[in-house]
Amino acid sequence: MSTKEIQGKLWSVAPHYWSNYFEPFFTPLYKKTLEQLQPDEDSMLLDAGCGSGLFSHMAISTGAQVVGVDAAPGLLSVARERNPQHNFLEEDLESLPFSSGTFDIVAGFNSFQYAGNFTNALSEAKRVLKTGGRLVIGIWDKPEYSDATTILKEINSLVPPPPPGTPGPFALSEDGKIESICTALKLKVIYKIRIACPFLYHTTDEGIKSFLGTGPAAAAMKHASELKVHQTIAEALQPYRLTEDMYHLQNSFLLFIAEK
Repeated sequence: MSTKEIQGKLWSVAPHYWSNYFEPFFTPLYKKTLEQLQPDEDSMLLDAGCGSGLFSHMAISTGAQVVGVDAAPGLLSVARERNPQHNFLEEDLESLPFSSGTFDIVAGFNSFQYAGNFTNALSEAKRVLKTGGRLVIGIWDKPEYSDATTILKEINSLVPPPPPGTPGPFALSEDGKIESICTALKLKVIYKIRIACPFLYHTTDEGIKSFLGTGPAAAAMKHASELKVHQTIAEALQPYRLTEDMYHLQNSFLLFIAEK
């Protein structure tokens, strides 16, 4: 089974949990991207790994012409509900169904690292960009800078160790990784910033549902009971409890913009 098929199935298990309880916390990342790019009605934008379509919706609101692609049919269903009359396609980031030089902007948030080969995925993103177009890469910062890392680590403890080289949320986070790939692909990084994306849950149930919407939790439920996964998330959240059932997790993301 291909990486696309594996990841597509995992991220389709609880798409509404992702769209309601996890993805909204990426809003600072999305806002900063749109602030830097200033898309308008003349902009063709590809949301590569569009998930449940929140960034697509924000970009559409600027007037941009947006197409979204993702490997997860469950998330695509939510994206289509959120953005009717727009194109959302089930596709592989390593083999995009578009002509070369189609888009002014290609944006990938927490997506390129899940491709079977992220260098190939970035190469495809470059191919479909117009000359002078902008490639946006939004990823988790290094694990030690995000509290959510500890919850994901506990979830992953329920799963047998993956084969070496298996993609994960922090596959592109090490210092210089993105820059070196972009240099090899003759893409010029013109902007880089670290952005805080805090997570705030008002109940324990919200926190559990948030992480149940992720691929790692879906994988864990193949090896452990749903109850065990729930308990693992609830226990991992305890260090971040503020008061009563309120939890705060400080997380850090990296935003890169490269030019073709």
